[in-house]
Amino acid sequence: MSMKVELTKNYLMSMLDTSHTLAASLFDAAGYPWDILEHIARFITEIGPTLPENEYKKIGDGIWVANDAKIAPSAEIAGPCIIGHGTEIRHSAYIRGSAIIGDGCVVGNSTEVKNAVLFDKAQAPHFNYIGDSILGYHSHIGAGVICSNLKADGSNVVVRTSEGEAIPTGRRKFGAIVCDYGDVGCNSVLNPGTIICAHTNVYPLSCVRGVVPPNCIYKTGGVVVEKR
Repeated sequence: MSMKVELTKNYLMSMLDTSHTLAASLFDAAGYPWDILEHIARFITEIGPTLPENEYKKIGDGIWVANDAKIAPSAEIAGPCIIGHGTEIRHSAYIRGSAIIGDGCVVGNSTEVKNAVLFDKAQAPHFNYIGDSILGYHSHIGAGVICSNLKADGSNVVVRTSEGEAIPTGRRKFGAIVCDYGDVGCNSVLNPGTIICAHTNVYPLSCVRGVVPPNCIYKTGGVVVEKR
């Protein structure tokens, strides 16, 4: 398998199974995956009132929660927000709004989510920040992983590959995309515009930027090897 990544819309979209998110139509209408970020809040306010009343309850202004979701009393949730079936929002989690959290997800202790989409089965269980980001189906980020969403100089985020390709996102704030079955080790930082492609693992304590190819391991020092 070649480790070269073609930074095309179809290639990146193929890393996210949109059958596992309520936001499928958002992705279908988008160019690149990050294009959906500016539409999350509007989408929630439109789709929320149409959710089945026997499956979801409205618990606040623009907040819809599946009946079988588990919300810790200490969690704080701001709208607009949708939380799916069987999802756990644990102690002291902070949902800042504009968040679509799918079925079977975990948003854990002291994790903060803002303007983000978590596909079904995504897990952010301990001390995470997920801002202006997307976590794909069955993705997992370890304790202390941060999706940094703002460059130090405040300029717009550009997505880059190791081959030197670059695509401007037009966004001042854009964190990371962890694609389907991606896994990021504890205390790693995903710099603005980072994309972890499908079935790729990142070592703990990594500082990652750019696009990491699919079916790979991102090792200490930024060394990337194919899985065997």
